[in-house]
Amino acid sequence: MAHHLFQETANDDYNETVSQLLSLLSSRPPPFIYVHDPCTPRVATSTIVSGLRSLAHKPHTNMTFACVNCLACFNPRLLFDTALNALAGWSPTWEDGCANWGGSLDGQSQRFNENFDGFTHGLRTLWNDQLAGRLHPPPQASARGKATAEARLILVLENAEKLKETMPDLLAPLARLAELSRVDITTVFVSEVRWDHIRPSLSAAPDPYYIDMSPSSQQSIVHRLASSYPSDEPYDPEQYLDNALDPYTYHPAFRTLYTHFVTTVYNVCAVFTTDVDDLAYVAAATWPAFVRPVIDEYRRVVLERRVLERQEAEEAGEDVPDVLEEAAVDKEVEISLAPPPEEARIRLTRLFTPSITAAFEVLYPRHASVATWATANIPPANLLMLPPQQVPSLISRPSEDHSAEPSLRQLPRMAKFILIASYLASTNPARTDMRIFGRGPDERAKRRRKGGSPRKTTAKAAAVKIPQRLLGPMPFPLDRMIAILGVLLEENDADIRPAAPEHTVPGEYTEMEISRVAVFAQVAELASMHLIHRTSPADRLEMSTAYKSGIGYEAALLLAKDIGIRLNDLIWDPL
Repeated sequence: MAHHLFQETANDDYNETVSQLLSLLSSRPPPFIYVHDPCTPRVATSTIVSGLRSLAHKPHTNMTFACVNCLACFNPRLLFDTALNALAGWSPTWEDGCANWGGSLDGQSQRFNENFDGFTHGLRTLWNDQLAGRLHPPPQASARGKATAEARLILVLENAEKLKETMPDLLAPLARLAELSRVDITTVFVSEVRWDHIRPSLSAAPDPYYIDMSPSSQQSIVHRLASSYPSDEPYDPEQYLDNALDPYTYHPAFRTLYTHFVTTVYNVCAVFTTDVDDLAYVAAATWPAFVRPVIDEYRRVVLERRVLERQEAEEAGEDVPDVLEEAAVDKEVEISLAPPPEEARIRLTRLFTPSITAAFEVLYPRHASVATWATANIPPANLLMLPPQQVPSLISRPSEDHSAEPSLRQLPRMAKFILIASYLASTNPARTDMRIFGRGPDERAKRRRKGGSPRKTTAKAAAVKIPQRLLGPMPFPLDRMIAILGVLLEENDADIRPAAPEHTVPGEYTEMEISRVAVFAQVAELASMHLIHRTSPADRLEMSTAYKSGIGYEAALLLAKDIGIRLNDLIWDPL
C-alpha cells in the first residue's frame, strides 16, 4: 500500500519493513508498537513520519499523527503539550499569548497538561473533534470520504529510551494509552535500544508489536550520501562565494566523482559510525579540499591556452583582446569541467584518505565546524602537478583552543577557590581532612611521602590500591566543601583582604565570608557551567546537597597557580 513512498533509499529490506509498518497503521494497528533501529533511529523516524504524512492526505483516510522527540520533551508537561498541539495542528503564536491548544468545545479553553489524566481528557476531546470533522477539515472533494472513515490517532515517540531516564512513570501509561484514554490511538516507540532495556518492572506495560529494523547496507548509506549532492538545475557559482569555497565546488560535472568520494568516506569512517548525518558532516568538510585540485588543474589548462592564443595573436599583428579577463576565464572553465580521469581520481583518494581520518577525529566530537575545517585545509595550488615526494602534508588542524584554560582564567577569584575546594573534596577521603587541613602549611609539607624504591611484594600481598584521582571524583556534601573553602581562604587569602579592624578573633572574617549568600550563588553558577556536578536529587531537602568536582588535575593545578595555592601539599595521594 505504501511501497512507493521510499524510493529515496536503496535498502530494499529497510523499505519493505517500513512499508509493512505503514500498511499496518493504515488498516488495523495494535495499540502499542515498538520500532528498534540500533543504527539509524533518526532515519527510521523521518521515514515513518514522511509515510504517515502521505497516508494522512489520502482519500477515505481519517488519520491524525504527531511525532514527539523525548530528548527535547524532558518533562511531562512539555510532552503532553507537544503531542496535543501536533495532533490538533495548533501552533502557538505571540498574538495569542503563546497559548497551547485548549480544546474547541463551546469555545472554552481547557488545560490538559496538568497530569496524565488531563492528557487523556485532551485526547478524547481531539478524537471527538476528529469524528465530528472539526479537526483538520478535509477538502471539499474528499469531505464525504473522510466523514465516513474511522477516526484514528497515532503518536510517534522518538528517542523513547530517554523516557526511562527522565519520565519513568510515564512508560507504562504511554504503552497503555489506548486502554486508558478509550480512544482509537496507536503509540509507536522508536528507539535505538531494545524494549527489554526500558521495559517497566512487574509487567506494568503490555508486550508491544515488535519491529526490528535491519541495519542499512553500505549501498544504501552511500546512495543517501550521494543523493545530497545538489541537483542538475542551472548552476549558479555565486551562491558559494560567501562560504569561501571555490565557486565550482558542487558543479554538476563532479557528481560521479562525489559518489566515489563518499564511498571512500564510508570506508574510512564505517569502523567508528555508520550514522548518515555524521558521515555527511565529514563529507561536507572534506569535499572542498578533495575537488579543489581538479578545478585548479582545469583553470591552469584554460589560462595556458589563452596565454598561448594571445602570444600567437601578437606575433601575427592582430588586435589582442584581454584574454585573461576573470569573467571570461571562469566561463570557459565552467564549460570545460568534467570528471577527472581514473588515474587522477585514484591519486586524489590516496592523498586525502589520511585527511578524512583526521577530519573525523575532530568533527565527530564537534571540536570544529565544517566551515572551519574546510577553510583550514585548502590544498596547495597545482597539487596534481607535484611529484609524489614533493606533496606536502594535507592535514591542517584548525587553530582552535578547545582546552578549558581560557575560560577558567576568566573566573572570579572566589570561584577559583570554590573549584579547588571541590576538587580536594572529590579527591581526598573524608577521613583525611583533619590530618591535611588541621595542620599549618609548614607541618603539612613535612607529611608528604618521600620517593623511594617500591616495596617488594610477595605472592600473598594484598591487591594494589588504585589512587582516587584515577578512579574519578567522589561525591561530597556541600558542608564539607564549604569547610575546606574556609581553610583555603584563611591560609591563602588573608594577606590581600581589605582591612577589617572590627574582626579581632582569628578566623572570624573567613567565617563571615563563607556564610555569605554570594558564595552559595557562586556554587550554583559553577554547577550550571558543569564545573561542579550536583549528584543529589533536587527535591530532597532533609540532607545536605551533594556535589562532585567537574575539573581534572591539570585544571585544578592551573587554578591553584593563579591564586598561589600549593595543590600537591593538599592532595592525599599526590602525583
